[in-house]
Amino acid sequence: MLLSVPHSGRDYPAWLIDMAAAGRPSLTALEDPLVDRLVWRAVGKGVGAIIAQAPRAAVDCNRAEDEVDPSVIDGARRSRVTARARGGLGIVPARTLQHGFLWRRAISPAQLDARLDQAHRPYHQAIADELSLLLDRFGCALLLDCHSMPPPAAGIASVIFGDRRGRTADAWLSQEALAIADRCGFAAGLNDPFAGGHVIERHARPAHGVHALQIEIDRSCYLDARLTAPGPGFDQAAGLIEALAIGLGEALLGRHQFATAAE
Repeated sequence: MLLSVPHSGRDYPAWLIDMAAAGRPSLTALEDPLVDRLVWRAVGKGVGAIIAQAPRAAVDCNRAEDEVDPSVIDGARRSRVTARARGGLGIVPARTLQHGFLWRRAISPAQLDARLDQAHRPYHQAIADELSLLLDRFGCALLLDCHSMPPPAAGIASVIFGDRRGRTADAWLSQEALAIADRCGFAAGLNDPFAGGHVIERHARPAHGVHALQIEIDRSCYLDARLTAPGPGFDQAAGLIEALAIGLGEALLGRHQFATAAE
């Protein structure tokens, strides 16, 4: 079992803040606040975690390298702009609903490549290396990519799992994740409105024993009323991550061992 946390980085260099038209508050709004701390109980049980330190505002580790918004990167090819990049959330975020356009000026392709070299590529290499180690040792591996979401509209579950609509994990694993969430006291859904992003799409290989799920947790479940600090539900949410890491890992390993023995 391996956890990843791509959107909780809080290391804001002065040069990045200087580039922000509305200062640091406009950049911190992009974070999944304190999700890196939600994984502490699972990590304490020996589960590995890859946690981005670079802020999402500088480079988004849950985007492909070519998910580029031309308004942010000088000379970017407009013919390959994805829906997420058009919405302002490409590999370098362009804008938020609250703050509008984020930057004083666009950056060059060379500056983007430097950010990729410093943060994005090492992050994904670390995930790939750890999954390879798990696969070699156990014959199977599961990546749980951890995120948070703003309090959802009525009718949307407080926890959403994504498996790219069945492409990144076997169906029984997704159903087991829903069952674990239910036992932990969380209403959970699958793939709607979040089916998963680049992290799980890039690293999953279900046919070769490597599965990946994304989890989105309603921030009001674990933060205070202002959504800025740990709230009364923080430990319960951390317990959910722990239960998923242990429960899904044991279930996957058990099924793999049974299948191997049957051969």
